[in-house]
Amino acid sequence: MWQVFCQDPAQTHALGVALGSSAPGETVVALTGDLGAGKTCFAQGVGEGLGVVEAIVSPTFVLVAEYEGHQPLLHADAYRLRPGEVEGIGLEETLEGWPGLALVEWAELVGEALPLEHLAVTIEIIDDARRFHITSTGPRSAAALAKWRAAHGG
Repeated sequence: MWQVFCQDPAQTHALGVALGSSAPGETVVALTGDLGAGKTCFAQGVGEGLGVVEAIVSPTFVLVAEYEGHQPLLHADAYRLRPGEVEGIGLEETLEGWPGLALVEWAELVGEALPLEHLAVTIEIIDDARRFHITSTGPRSAAALAKWRAAHGG
């Protein structure tokens, strides 16, 4: 497990940039945290690290957005999904074959659709700051985590 403390949105963004610039293809990141925790700010940093030029916004109403960069970015948001709806949108199949980096916000709502091998990122709000709890679930995600830590300088 890796814990990172971010004092402000700029540090949250920078943590995302480090992931985007270092993650190998076929990396799935399960993001959890309360409303306002910084999931979208983090995702914007990931996009910047991947070289995405489009503005990254929360895909709450479209559920899944795709972006092109050095490698493709899939940004999913399960906030509005009701129990049982995840099967209907094909998220599991999309994540299974995604060639780039995939971020899934509100991942706790789609646990069964996540591949066994992923990075789990939980963002905890502490006053105005954020604490990131980051774990890997297997050898491939452990290697991705090691690269991310090195890119972030931690």
